[in-house]
Amino acid sequence: MKDEQDKFNKYLQGANLSRRSFINTAALIGAGTALSLSPFAGFAAEATPKKGGVLKLGMSGGNTSDSLDPTLFSDWVPLNQAYMLMNGLIEIDENNQATPELLESWSAKPGAQEWTFKVRQGVTFHNGKTLTVEDILYSINLHRGDQSRSAIKTQLASITELKKSGDNEITLTLDSGNADLPYLLADYHLVVVPDGFTDWKHPIGTGGFVFDQYQPGVRSYFKRNPNYWKPNRAFVDAVEVLVINDATARTNALISGQVHAINRVDFKTVDFLKRSPALNIIRSSGGQHFTFLMDCRVAPFNNNDVRMAIKYGIDREKLLATVLRGYGSLGNDHPIPKTDRFFNKALPQRAYDADKAKFYLKKAGLTSLPVELSSSDAAFAGALDAAALFQGQAAPAGIQVSIKRQPADSYWDDVWMKAPFSMGYWGGRPTADQMFSTAWQSTAKWNDTHWKNEKFDSLLIQARSLLDEQKRAEIYGELQQIASDDGGAMIPLFGDYLDATSKKLGGVKPHPMFNFMGGRLAERVWLES
Repeated sequence: MKDEQDKFNKYLQGANLSRRSFINTAALIGAGTALSLSPFAGFAAEATPKKGGVLKLGMSGGNTSDSLDPTLFSDWVPLNQAYMLMNGLIEIDENNQATPELLESWSAKPGAQEWTFKVRQGVTFHNGKTLTVEDILYSINLHRGDQSRSAIKTQLASITELKKSGDNEITLTLDSGNADLPYLLADYHLVVVPDGFTDWKHPIGTGGFVFDQYQPGVRSYFKRNPNYWKPNRAFVDAVEVLVINDATARTNALISGQVHAINRVDFKTVDFLKRSPALNIIRSSGGQHFTFLMDCRVAPFNNNDVRMAIKYGIDREKLLATVLRGYGSLGNDHPIPKTDRFFNKALPQRAYDADKAKFYLKKAGLTSLPVELSSSDAAFAGALDAAALFQGQAAPAGIQVSIKRQPADSYWDDVWMKAPFSMGYWGGRPTADQMFSTAWQSTAKWNDTHWKNEKFDSLLIQARSLLDEQKRAEIYGELQQIASDDGGAMIPLFGDYLDATSKKLGGVKPHPMFNFMGGRLAERVWLES
Protein backbone atom coordinates (compact mmCIF):
# COMPACT_ATOMS: atom_id res chain seq x y z
CA MET A 1 0.00 0.00 0.00
CA LYS A 2 2.89 2.36 0.79
CA ASP A 3 4.39 1.72 -2.69
CA GLU A 4 1.10 2.65 -4.32
CA GLN A 5 0.88 5.83 -2.23
CA ASP A 6 4.41 6.75 -3.24
CA LYS A 7 3.51 6.29 -6.90
CA PHE A 8 0.45 8.45 -6.35
CA ASN A 9 2.49 11.26 -4.77
CA LYS A 10 5.11 11.13 -7.55
CA TYR A 11 2.34 11.34 -10.14
CA LEU A 12 0.91 14.45 -8.50
CA GLN A 13 4.35 16.08 -8.51
CA GLY A 14 5.00 15.12 -12.14
CA ALA A 15 1.66 16.48 -13.27
CA ASN A 16 2.27 19.71 -11.36
CA LEU A 17 -0.93 19.26 -9.32
CA SER A 18 -1.69 19.74 -5.67
CA ARG A 19 -3.62 17.02 -3.88
CA ARG A 20 -6.68 19.28 -3.70
CA SER A 21 -6.56 20.29 -7.35
CA PHE A 22 -6.04 16.65 -8.28
CA ILE A 23 -9.28 15.74 -6.55
CA ASN A 24 -11.09 18.63 -8.22
CA THR A 25 -9.95 17.55 -11.66
CA ALA A 26 -10.13 13.80 -11.14
CA ALA A 27 -10.45 11.87 -14.39
CA LEU A 28 -9.24 14.87 -16.38
CA ILE A 29 -5.59 13.99 -16.78
CA GLY A 30 -5.24 10.32 -16.11
CA ALA A 31 -6.63 10.22 -12.60
CA GLY A 32 -7.68 6.64 -13.00
CA THR A 33 -4.13 5.63 -13.80
CA ALA A 34 -2.48 7.60 -11.04
CA LEU A 35 -4.21 5.53 -8.40
CA SER A 36 -2.99 2.28 -9.90
CA LEU A 37 -0.27 1.89 -12.48
CA SER A 38 -1.26 -1.73 -13.07
CA PRO A 39 -3.79 -2.38 -15.83
CA PHE A 40 -4.86 -5.52 -14.02
CA ALA A 41 -5.83 -3.96 -10.67
CA GLY A 42 -9.42 -4.67 -9.67
CA PHE A 43 -9.75 -7.71 -11.93
CA ALA A 44 -9.08 -10.46 -9.40
CA ALA A 45 -11.12 -13.44 -10.48
CA GLU A 46 -13.71 -14.96 -8.18
CA ALA A 47 -12.75 -18.42 -9.41
CA THR A 48 -9.38 -19.88 -10.38
CA PRO A 49 -8.87 -19.55 -14.15
CA LYS A 50 -8.23 -22.74 -16.10
CA LYS A 51 -6.06 -23.03 -19.17
CA GLY A 52 -6.83 -24.86 -22.38
CA GLY A 53 -9.60 -25.46 -24.86
CA VAL A 54 -10.93 -23.58 -27.88
CA LEU A 55 -13.20 -20.61 -27.15
CA LYS A 56 -15.97 -20.35 -29.75
CA LEU A 57 -17.75 -17.03 -30.21
CA GLY A 58 -20.87 -16.42 -32.30
CA MET A 59 -20.84 -12.78 -33.28
CA SER A 60 -22.99 -10.21 -35.01
CA GLY A 61 -21.27 -7.26 -36.64
CA GLY A 62 -19.15 -8.80 -39.36
CA ASN A 63 -19.13 -8.37 -43.13
CA THR A 64 -17.29 -9.84 -46.09
CA SER A 65 -15.79 -6.40 -46.66
CA ASP A 66 -14.14 -6.40 -43.21
CA SER A 67 -10.42 -5.76 -42.87
CA LEU A 68 -7.90 -6.14 -40.07
CA ASP A 69 -6.44 -2.77 -41.07
CA PRO A 70 -7.04 -0.71 -37.90
CA THR A 71 -7.86 2.40 -39.90
CA LEU A 72 -10.92 0.63 -41.34
CA PHE A 73 -12.55 -0.91 -38.25
CA SER A 74 -16.26 -0.10 -38.14
CA ASP A 75 -18.14 -2.92 -36.43
CA TRP A 76 -18.13 -5.45 -33.58
CA VAL A 77 -16.29 -8.37 -35.18
CA PRO A 78 -13.19 -6.46 -36.38
CA LEU A 79 -13.04 -4.66 -33.02
CA ASN A 80 -12.95 -7.94 -31.09
CA GLN A 81 -10.51 -9.55 -33.50
CA ALA A 82 -8.20 -6.57 -33.18
CA TYR A 83 -8.03 -6.88 -29.40
CA MET A 84 -7.23 -10.58 -29.74
CA LEU A 85 -4.24 -9.91 -31.98
CA MET A 86 -3.14 -6.46 -30.88
CA ASN A 87 -3.04 -4.27 -27.80
CA GLY A 88 -4.24 -0.72 -27.48
CA LEU A 89 -2.39 2.30 -26.19
CA ILE A 90 -4.75 2.76 -23.24
CA GLU A 91 -7.60 0.62 -21.95
CA ILE A 92 -11.03 1.54 -20.57
CA ASP A 93 -11.69 -0.51 -17.46
CA GLU A 94 -14.94 -1.78 -15.97
CA ASN A 95 -15.37 1.53 -14.13
CA ASN A 96 -15.12 3.52 -17.39
CA GLN A 97 -11.68 4.81 -16.39
CA ALA A 98 -8.65 5.14 -18.65
CA THR A 99 -5.98 2.65 -17.49
CA PRO A 100 -2.53 1.78 -18.88
CA GLU A 101 -1.91 -0.72 -21.62
CA LEU A 102 1.07 -0.26 -23.97
CA LEU A 103 1.34 3.27 -22.65
CA GLU A 104 2.04 2.53 -18.99
CA SER A 105 1.75 6.04 -17.51
CA TRP A 106 1.21 9.66 -18.49
CA SER A 107 1.23 13.22 -17.26
CA ALA A 108 0.21 16.60 -18.64
CA LYS A 109 1.55 20.10 -18.29
CA PRO A 110 -0.88 22.71 -16.95
CA GLY A 111 -3.52 23.42 -19.58
CA ALA A 112 -3.46 19.81 -20.86
CA GLN A 113 -1.93 20.87 -24.17
CA GLU A 114 1.37 18.98 -23.85
CA TRP A 115 1.38 15.36 -22.69
CA THR A 116 4.15 12.88 -21.96
CA PHE A 117 3.58 9.11 -22.15
CA LYS A 118 5.85 6.28 -21.05
CA VAL A 119 5.96 3.24 -23.33
CA ARG A 120 5.78 -0.14 -21.60
CA GLN A 121 9.03 -2.09 -21.60
CA GLY A 122 9.55 -5.82 -22.01
CA VAL A 123 6.79 -6.36 -24.58
CA THR A 124 7.40 -8.37 -27.76
CA PHE A 125 5.44 -8.74 -30.98
CA HIS A 126 4.38 -12.13 -32.29
CA ASN A 127 7.42 -12.16 -34.59
CA GLY A 128 9.80 -11.64 -31.64
CA LYS A 129 10.44 -7.94 -32.25
CA THR A 130 10.67 -5.82 -29.09
CA LEU A 131 8.13 -3.01 -28.74
CA THR A 132 9.74 0.42 -29.19
CA VAL A 133 8.70 4.06 -29.22
CA GLU A 134 8.87 3.97 -33.01
CA ASP A 135 6.16 1.31 -33.14
CA ILE A 136 3.88 3.50 -31.04
CA LEU A 137 4.50 6.57 -33.20
CA TYR A 138 3.92 4.61 -36.41
CA SER A 139 0.69 3.09 -35.14
CA ILE A 140 -0.72 6.49 -34.17
CA ASN A 141 0.40 8.10 -37.41
CA LEU A 142 -1.44 5.47 -39.46
CA HIS A 143 -4.57 7.43 -38.59
CA ARG A 144 -3.16 10.84 -39.40
CA GLY A 145 -2.15 12.53 -42.63
CA ASP A 146 -3.83 13.25 -45.95
CA GLN A 147 -3.93 9.62 -47.09
CA SER A 148 -5.53 8.23 -43.96
CA ARG A 149 -9.05 6.85 -44.24
CA SER A 150 -9.38 6.32 -40.50
CA ALA A 151 -12.59 7.22 -38.70
CA ILE A 152 -10.49 8.69 -35.89
CA LYS A 153 -8.53 10.99 -38.20
CA THR A 154 -10.67 14.00 -37.30
CA GLN A 155 -10.17 13.52 -33.55
CA LEU A 156 -6.40 13.25 -34.00
CA ALA A 157 -6.22 16.36 -36.18
CA SER A 158 -5.59 18.47 -33.08
CA ILE A 159 -2.13 16.90 -32.67
CA THR A 160 0.44 19.45 -33.80
CA GLU A 161 3.52 17.47 -32.77
CA LEU A 162 4.12 13.82 -31.94
CA LYS A 163 7.69 12.88 -31.17
CA LYS A 164 10.08 10.58 -29.34
CA SER A 165 11.29 12.36 -26.23
CA GLY A 166 13.26 9.52 -24.61
CA ASP A 167 14.15 5.85 -25.02
CA ASN A 168 10.72 4.83 -23.78
CA GLU A 169 8.86 8.12 -23.92
CA ILE A 170 6.76 10.10 -26.38
CA THR A 171 5.54 13.68 -26.16
CA LEU A 172 2.30 14.75 -27.77
CA THR A 173 1.41 18.42 -28.30
CA LEU A 174 -2.08 19.63 -29.20
CA ASP A 175 -3.31 22.83 -30.83
CA SER A 176 -5.37 23.38 -27.68
CA GLY A 177 -5.84 21.61 -24.37
CA ASN A 178 -7.70 18.32 -24.13
CA ALA A 179 -8.42 17.13 -20.62
CA ASP A 180 -9.79 13.83 -21.97
CA LEU A 181 -6.83 12.89 -24.16
CA PRO A 182 -6.13 9.52 -22.45
CA TYR A 183 -9.70 8.48 -23.23
CA LEU A 184 -9.28 9.48 -26.85
CA LEU A 185 -6.12 7.37 -27.08
CA ALA A 186 -8.13 4.40 -25.78
CA ASP A 187 -10.12 4.34 -29.03
CA TYR A 188 -10.25 0.83 -30.48
CA HIS A 189 -8.72 1.95 -33.78
CA LEU A 190 -5.47 2.79 -31.99
CA VAL A 191 -4.01 -0.68 -31.73
CA VAL A 192 -0.27 -1.18 -32.12
CA VAL A 193 1.67 -2.93 -34.90
CA PRO A 194 5.40 -2.91 -35.74
CA ASP A 195 6.93 0.19 -37.32
CA GLY A 196 6.31 0.11 -41.08
CA PHE A 197 3.89 -2.83 -40.99
CA THR A 198 1.29 -3.03 -43.80
CA ASP A 199 0.32 -6.71 -44.26
CA TRP A 200 -3.23 -6.44 -42.92
CA LYS A 201 -4.18 -9.89 -44.25
CA HIS A 202 -1.72 -11.38 -41.73
CA PRO A 203 -1.44 -8.85 -38.89
CA ILE A 204 1.26 -8.99 -36.24
CA GLY A 205 0.62 -7.52 -32.81
CA THR A 206 1.48 -7.92 -29.16
CA GLY A 207 -1.92 -9.39 -28.24
CA GLY A 208 -2.88 -12.55 -26.41
CA PHE A 209 -3.50 -14.50 -29.62
CA VAL A 210 -1.56 -15.07 -32.83
CA PHE A 211 -3.02 -14.96 -36.32
CA ASP A 212 -3.82 -18.33 -37.89
CA GLN A 213 -6.87 -18.21 -40.19
CA TYR A 214 -9.13 -15.40 -41.34
CA GLN A 215 -12.09 -15.29 -43.73
CA PRO A 216 -13.70 -11.82 -43.53
CA GLY A 217 -17.33 -11.88 -42.50
CA VAL A 218 -17.29 -15.64 -42.04
CA ARG A 219 -14.73 -17.11 -39.63
CA SER A 220 -11.40 -16.52 -37.93
CA TYR A 221 -9.14 -18.71 -35.83
CA PHE A 222 -6.36 -17.35 -33.64
CA LYS A 223 -3.98 -19.35 -31.42
CA ARG A 224 -2.78 -18.42 -27.94
CA ASN A 225 0.39 -16.31 -27.75
CA PRO A 226 2.71 -18.33 -25.44
CA ASN A 227 4.78 -15.21 -24.70
CA TYR A 228 1.95 -12.84 -23.85
CA TRP A 229 3.18 -10.01 -21.65
CA LYS A 230 0.01 -9.64 -19.56
CA PRO A 231 -0.04 -11.85 -16.48
CA ASN A 232 -3.17 -13.88 -15.84
CA ARG A 233 -4.58 -13.33 -19.33
CA ALA A 234 -5.23 -15.40 -22.49
CA PHE A 235 -6.18 -18.71 -20.88
CA VAL A 236 -7.65 -20.61 -23.84
CA ASP A 237 -5.51 -22.37 -26.46
CA ALA A 238 -7.34 -20.73 -29.35
CA VAL A 239 -10.30 -18.54 -30.25
CA GLU A 240 -12.68 -19.26 -33.11
CA VAL A 241 -14.99 -16.46 -34.21
CA LEU A 242 -18.05 -17.39 -36.27
CA VAL A 243 -19.85 -14.45 -37.86
CA ILE A 244 -23.59 -15.04 -37.35
CA ASN A 245 -25.43 -11.82 -38.12
CA ASP A 246 -28.91 -13.33 -37.88
CA ALA A 247 -30.13 -13.04 -34.28
CA THR A 248 -32.15 -16.27 -34.34
CA ALA A 249 -29.30 -18.30 -35.81
CA ARG A 250 -26.89 -16.77 -33.30
CA THR A 251 -29.18 -17.67 -30.39
CA ASN A 252 -29.64 -21.22 -31.67
CA ALA A 253 -25.87 -21.63 -31.99
CA LEU A 254 -25.52 -20.84 -28.29
CA ILE A 255 -28.41 -23.06 -27.17
CA SER A 256 -27.10 -26.00 -29.20
CA GLY A 257 -23.60 -25.63 -27.81
CA GLN A 258 -22.02 -24.67 -31.14
CA VAL A 259 -20.57 -21.56 -29.48
CA HIS A 260 -19.77 -20.55 -25.89
CA ALA A 261 -20.95 -16.95 -26.13
CA ILE A 262 -22.93 -14.59 -28.35
CA ASN A 263 -23.08 -10.80 -28.50
CA ARG A 264 -26.05 -8.53 -29.24
CA VAL A 265 -28.68 -10.80 -27.73
CA ASP A 266 -32.10 -10.13 -29.21
CA PHE A 267 -34.05 -8.17 -26.61
CA LYS A 268 -37.11 -10.33 -27.35
CA THR A 269 -35.34 -13.52 -26.28
CA VAL A 270 -33.51 -12.32 -23.15
CA ASP A 271 -36.14 -13.42 -20.65
CA PHE A 272 -36.42 -16.79 -22.38
CA LEU A 273 -32.65 -17.36 -22.27
CA LYS A 274 -32.51 -16.29 -18.61
CA ARG A 275 -34.62 -19.32 -17.71
CA SER A 276 -32.03 -21.75 -19.06
CA PRO A 277 -29.92 -23.37 -16.28
CA ALA A 278 -27.04 -23.71 -18.74
CA LEU A 279 -26.75 -20.02 -19.72
CA ASN A 280 -25.81 -16.67 -18.21
CA ILE A 281 -27.01 -13.25 -19.40
CA ILE A 282 -24.44 -10.46 -19.08
CA ARG A 283 -26.18 -7.08 -18.90
CA SER A 284 -24.12 -3.90 -19.07
CA SER A 285 -25.44 -0.33 -19.06
CA GLY A 286 -23.50 2.24 -21.03
CA GLY A 287 -23.67 4.53 -24.02
CA GLN A 288 -25.17 2.20 -26.63
CA HIS A 289 -27.97 4.03 -28.39
CA PHE A 290 -30.26 3.42 -31.35
CA THR A 291 -30.83 6.01 -34.02
CA PHE A 292 -33.20 7.18 -36.74
CA LEU A 293 -30.90 9.12 -39.07
CA MET A 294 -32.08 12.03 -41.20
CA ASP A 295 -29.74 13.35 -43.90
CA CYS A 296 -29.66 17.08 -43.17
CA ARG A 297 -28.38 17.86 -46.67
CA VAL A 298 -31.53 16.82 -48.50
CA ALA A 299 -35.22 17.70 -48.43
CA PRO A 300 -37.30 17.36 -46.40
CA PHE A 301 -34.75 16.77 -43.64
CA ASN A 302 -32.79 19.95 -44.37
CA ASN A 303 -35.67 21.71 -42.59
CA ASN A 304 -35.35 21.47 -38.81
CA ASP A 305 -39.11 21.83 -38.36
CA VAL A 306 -39.47 18.53 -40.23
CA ARG A 307 -36.83 16.95 -38.02
CA MET A 308 -38.65 18.17 -34.91
CA ALA A 309 -41.93 16.74 -36.22
CA ILE A 310 -40.25 13.37 -36.62
CA LYS A 311 -38.85 13.56 -33.07
CA TYR A 312 -42.27 14.23 -31.56
CA GLY A 313 -43.87 11.49 -33.65
CA ILE A 314 -42.40 8.53 -31.76
CA ASP A 315 -43.57 6.94 -28.51
CA ARG A 316 -40.30 6.28 -26.69
CA GLU A 317 -41.92 4.69 -23.64
CA LYS A 318 -43.70 2.14 -25.79
CA LEU A 319 -40.55 1.35 -27.77
CA LEU A 320 -38.59 0.79 -24.55
CA ALA A 321 -41.21 -1.60 -23.22
CA THR A 322 -41.91 -3.38 -26.51
CA VAL A 323 -38.65 -3.45 -28.46
CA LEU A 324 -36.12 -3.51 -25.62
CA ARG A 325 -38.34 -5.29 -23.08
CA GLY A 326 -37.17 -2.70 -20.56
CA TYR A 327 -33.46 -3.46 -21.02
CA GLY A 328 -32.41 0.14 -21.52
CA SER A 329 -33.56 3.71 -20.97
CA LEU A 330 -35.21 6.57 -22.84
CA GLY A 331 -33.19 8.63 -25.29
CA ASN A 332 -33.60 12.37 -25.76
CA ASP A 333 -32.19 12.87 -29.27
CA HIS A 334 -28.59 13.31 -28.16
CA PRO A 335 -25.95 10.59 -27.61
CA ILE A 336 -24.87 11.23 -24.02
CA PRO A 337 -26.11 8.58 -21.53
CA LYS A 338 -27.23 9.11 -17.95
CA THR A 339 -24.05 7.37 -16.80
CA ASP A 340 -21.87 10.17 -18.23
CA ARG A 341 -20.65 12.73 -15.70
CA PHE A 342 -21.71 15.55 -18.02
CA PHE A 343 -25.24 14.26 -18.69
CA ASN A 344 -27.69 17.18 -18.78
CA LYS A 345 -30.27 16.28 -16.12
CA ALA A 346 -32.10 19.57 -16.60
CA LEU A 347 -32.98 18.92 -20.25
CA PRO A 348 -36.70 17.99 -20.41
CA GLN A 349 -37.37 14.51 -21.72
CA ARG A 350 -39.05 14.69 -25.12
CA ALA A 351 -42.32 12.76 -25.14
CA TYR A 352 -44.68 11.51 -27.82
CA ASP A 353 -46.97 14.33 -28.91
CA ALA A 354 -48.83 14.02 -32.21
CA ASP A 355 -50.19 17.56 -31.90
CA LYS A 356 -46.69 19.03 -31.56
CA ALA A 357 -45.57 16.96 -34.54
CA LYS A 358 -48.45 18.45 -36.55
CA PHE A 359 -47.47 21.93 -35.32
CA TYR A 360 -43.93 21.53 -36.64
CA LEU A 361 -45.14 20.14 -39.95
CA LYS A 362 -47.37 23.20 -40.29
CA LYS A 363 -44.35 25.44 -39.53
CA ALA A 364 -42.56 23.67 -42.36
CA GLY A 365 -45.50 24.48 -44.65
CA LEU A 366 -46.73 20.87 -44.76
CA THR A 367 -50.01 19.18 -43.92
CA SER A 368 -48.58 15.70 -44.36
CA LEU A 369 -45.14 14.15 -44.73
CA PRO A 370 -44.49 10.96 -46.73
CA VAL A 371 -41.06 9.46 -45.88
CA GLU A 372 -39.29 6.21 -46.68
CA LEU A 373 -37.40 4.66 -43.77
CA SER A 374 -34.62 2.20 -44.60
CA SER A 375 -34.35 -0.43 -41.91
CA SER A 376 -32.78 -3.78 -41.09
CA ASP A 377 -32.10 -5.75 -37.94
CA ALA A 378 -28.46 -5.23 -38.88
CA ALA A 379 -28.98 -1.73 -37.49
CA PHE A 380 -29.85 -3.21 -34.09
CA ALA A 381 -31.79 -6.19 -32.78
CA GLY A 382 -35.42 -5.19 -33.05
CA ALA A 383 -34.90 -2.35 -35.54
CA LEU A 384 -37.61 -3.62 -37.89
CA ASP A 385 -40.05 -3.87 -35.00
CA ALA A 386 -39.13 -0.33 -33.93
CA ALA A 387 -39.68 0.89 -37.49
CA ALA A 388 -43.14 -0.70 -37.58
CA LEU A 389 -44.11 0.83 -34.24
CA PHE A 390 -42.90 4.26 -35.37
CA GLN A 391 -44.92 3.87 -38.57
CA GLY A 392 -48.11 3.49 -36.56
CA GLN A 393 -47.25 6.15 -34.01
CA ALA A 394 -46.36 8.80 -36.59
CA ALA A 395 -49.52 8.36 -38.67
CA PRO A 396 -51.83 10.46 -36.41
CA ALA A 397 -49.44 13.40 -36.90
CA GLY A 398 -49.68 13.13 -40.69
CA ILE A 399 -46.27 11.49 -41.06
CA GLN A 400 -46.70 8.65 -43.54
CA VAL A 401 -43.81 6.21 -43.05
CA SER A 402 -43.11 3.51 -45.60
CA ILE A 403 -40.52 0.95 -44.51
CA LYS A 404 -37.87 -0.23 -46.93
CA ARG A 405 -36.44 -3.48 -45.59
CA GLN A 406 -32.76 -3.63 -46.47
CA PRO A 407 -30.42 -6.67 -46.67
CA ALA A 408 -28.42 -7.16 -43.48
CA ASP A 409 -25.16 -8.12 -45.19
CA SER A 410 -24.79 -4.88 -47.14
CA TYR A 411 -26.55 -2.50 -44.75
CA TRP A 412 -23.48 -0.68 -43.44
CA ASP A 413 -21.89 -0.38 -46.87
CA ASP A 414 -24.92 0.54 -48.97
CA VAL A 415 -27.46 2.16 -46.64
CA TRP A 416 -25.83 3.77 -43.59
CA MET A 417 -24.78 7.37 -44.34
CA LYS A 418 -26.29 7.02 -47.83
CA ALA A 419 -30.06 6.63 -47.47
CA PRO A 420 -31.95 9.88 -46.69
CA PHE A 421 -33.74 8.28 -43.72
CA SER A 422 -32.34 5.16 -42.10
CA MET A 423 -31.72 3.42 -38.79
CA GLY A 424 -28.49 2.67 -36.96
CA TYR A 425 -26.78 2.36 -33.62
CA TRP A 426 -23.75 3.61 -31.76
CA GLY A 427 -21.81 1.73 -29.11
CA GLY A 428 -21.14 4.93 -27.23
CA ARG A 429 -17.79 6.32 -26.12
CA PRO A 430 -16.25 6.81 -22.66
CA THR A 431 -16.53 10.61 -22.73
CA ALA A 432 -19.01 13.15 -24.05
CA ASP A 433 -16.29 14.85 -26.07
CA GLN A 434 -15.32 11.67 -27.87
CA MET A 435 -18.90 10.75 -28.72
CA PHE A 436 -19.66 14.20 -30.08
CA SER A 437 -16.33 14.40 -31.91
CA THR A 438 -16.83 10.99 -33.52
CA ALA A 439 -20.33 11.41 -34.92
CA TRP A 440 -21.65 14.97 -34.43
CA GLN A 441 -18.86 17.42 -35.22
CA SER A 442 -19.42 18.68 -38.76
CA THR A 443 -16.02 17.46 -39.96
CA ALA A 444 -16.27 13.98 -38.40
CA LYS A 445 -15.94 11.11 -40.86
CA TRP A 446 -18.82 9.31 -39.19
CA ASN A 447 -21.16 12.32 -38.99
CA ASP A 448 -23.95 10.02 -40.15
CA THR A 449 -26.65 12.69 -40.49
CA HIS A 450 -24.34 15.12 -42.32
CA TRP A 451 -25.42 17.76 -39.82
CA LYS A 452 -23.51 21.03 -39.55
CA ASN A 453 -23.87 23.56 -36.76
CA GLU A 454 -21.16 26.19 -36.32
CA LYS A 455 -22.09 27.02 -32.73
CA PHE A 456 -21.97 23.33 -31.80
CA ASP A 457 -18.51 22.91 -33.35
CA SER A 458 -17.18 26.00 -31.60
CA LEU A 459 -18.48 25.01 -28.17
CA LEU A 460 -17.18 21.46 -28.58
CA ILE A 461 -13.63 22.70 -29.16
CA GLN A 462 -13.94 25.11 -26.25
CA ALA A 463 -15.17 22.44 -23.81
CA ARG A 464 -12.39 19.94 -24.41
CA SER A 465 -9.67 22.43 -23.52
CA LEU A 466 -11.14 23.38 -20.13
CA LEU A 467 -10.01 21.90 -16.82
CA ASP A 468 -12.85 23.43 -14.81
CA GLU A 469 -15.41 20.64 -14.38
CA GLN A 470 -18.32 22.98 -13.74
CA LYS A 471 -17.69 25.03 -16.87
CA ARG A 472 -17.28 21.86 -18.91
CA ALA A 473 -20.56 20.52 -17.55
CA GLU A 474 -22.33 23.73 -18.57
CA ILE A 475 -20.99 23.57 -22.12
CA TYR A 476 -21.63 19.86 -22.59
CA GLY A 477 -25.14 20.45 -21.28
CA GLU A 478 -25.67 23.12 -23.93
CA LEU A 479 -24.23 20.82 -26.59
CA GLN A 480 -26.76 18.15 -25.66
CA GLN A 481 -29.57 20.68 -25.99
CA ILE A 482 -28.35 21.85 -29.42
CA ALA A 483 -28.06 18.26 -30.61
CA SER A 484 -31.52 17.40 -29.30
CA ASP A 485 -33.24 20.49 -30.72
CA ASP A 486 -31.41 20.85 -34.03
CA GLY A 487 -29.52 17.63 -34.82
CA GLY A 488 -30.39 15.15 -37.52
CA ALA A 489 -30.64 12.07 -35.31
CA MET A 490 -33.76 10.96 -33.50
CA ILE A 491 -32.47 8.86 -30.58
CA PRO A 492 -35.44 7.31 -28.78
CA LEU A 493 -33.58 4.63 -26.83
CA PHE A 494 -30.40 3.67 -25.03
CA GLY A 495 -30.07 -0.10 -24.97
CA ASP A 496 -28.16 -2.19 -22.49
CA TYR A 497 -25.36 -4.33 -23.89
CA LEU A 498 -26.63 -7.90 -23.71
CA ASP A 499 -24.38 -10.92 -24.12
CA ALA A 500 -25.26 -14.55 -23.43
CA THR A 501 -22.73 -17.19 -22.44
CA SER A 502 -22.56 -20.82 -21.53
CA LYS A 503 -22.06 -21.43 -17.81
CA LYS A 504 -18.97 -23.36 -18.89
CA LEU A 505 -17.36 -19.97 -19.52
CA GLY A 506 -15.67 -18.38 -16.51
CA GLY A 507 -14.46 -14.83 -15.89
CA VAL A 508 -17.21 -12.98 -17.77
CA LYS A 509 -18.22 -9.62 -16.28
CA PRO A 510 -20.29 -6.56 -17.25
CA HIS A 511 -18.47 -3.67 -18.89
CA PRO A 512 -19.73 -0.16 -19.78
CA MET A 513 -17.92 -0.10 -23.14
CA PHE A 514 -19.41 -2.33 -25.82
CA ASN A 515 -20.44 -5.96 -25.81
CA PHE A 516 -18.04 -8.75 -24.84
CA MET A 517 -16.34 -6.81 -22.04
CA GLY A 518 -15.39 -3.85 -24.18
CA GLY A 519 -14.24 -6.17 -26.97
CA ARG A 520 -11.67 -7.87 -24.74
CA LEU A 521 -13.59 -10.94 -23.65
CA ALA A 522 -11.32 -13.43 -25.45
CA GLU A 523 -8.25 -12.71 -23.35
CA ARG A 524 -10.11 -12.59 -20.03
CA VAL A 525 -12.26 -15.71 -19.94
CA TRP A 526 -11.61 -19.41 -19.53
CA LEU A 527 -13.42 -22.69 -20.09
CA GLU A 528 -14.45 -24.42 -16.89
CA SER A 529 -14.64 -27.80 -18.59
